[in-house]
Amino acid sequence: MIKPDLPDNFIVAIDGPAGSGKSTLAKRLAEKIDGVMIDTGAMYRAVTAKALDLNIDPADEKAVGKIAESIAIQFNKEGQARKIMVDGADFTARIRDNDVNESVSKVAVYPAVRRRMVALQRKMGGKGRIVMEGRDIGSNVFPDARFKFFLVADEQVRARRRMLEMSQAGIEVSLKQVMENIKTRDKTDSERKDAPLVKPPGAVEIDTGHLNIDEVLARMIQFLVSGGGQAA
Repeated sequence: MIKPDLPDNFIVAIDGPAGSGKSTLAKRLAEKIDGVMIDTGAMYRAVTAKALDLNIDPADEKAVGKIAESIAIQFNKEGQARKIMVDGADFTARIRDNDVNESVSKVAVYPAVRRRMVALQRKMGGKGRIVMEGRDIGSNVFPDARFKFFLVADEQVRARRRMLEMSQAGIEVSLKQVMENIKTRDKTDSERKDAPLVKPPGAVEIDTGHLNIDEVLARMIQFLVSGGGQAA
């Protein structure tokens, strides 16, 4: 832990496209600084999964918006395992299923869903050492975050990472399918009207495609302990 070198309350905002390494690095960084990691992408997946489980068409914006308004989402840590609870049920594995992968990009652009998720995220980030990752954290959710990172990587690298992640979860898909999903998600995220994916002002950009996890993590920690005063 490097806890003595850092204050007790601050936000680390990590943004970037799908497969850039946000979740893995946010988890590792939170462990290093004795902080709490919030996976905001999982929150949008939770809304999508809940809608699907209730037989609601993800294309029905109004109905999905109502789900978002009342949903209860909580991140729990049990030893080294992290779980996402949705209305009291364990959705950790459910949110990674193929039907959720195929529909989350539609759900994530709905203004009502985004407003509700942003409100929940700001509440979650109200106190403590928070490492929050997503696509609009430094630009929209916490624009005044003390530390901001923007992770990037080549499409092929990101697709291979996502494919490996899904394979480890027992989901078999082709590289072509994952590539198409990545491209669709990139286009949707960058072109949506409500808080599109952009590099936040003041964010440190790191290309994770040419570095391993430990190398990226070292750069991020260096930036944190320097107080954000020098580029990683």
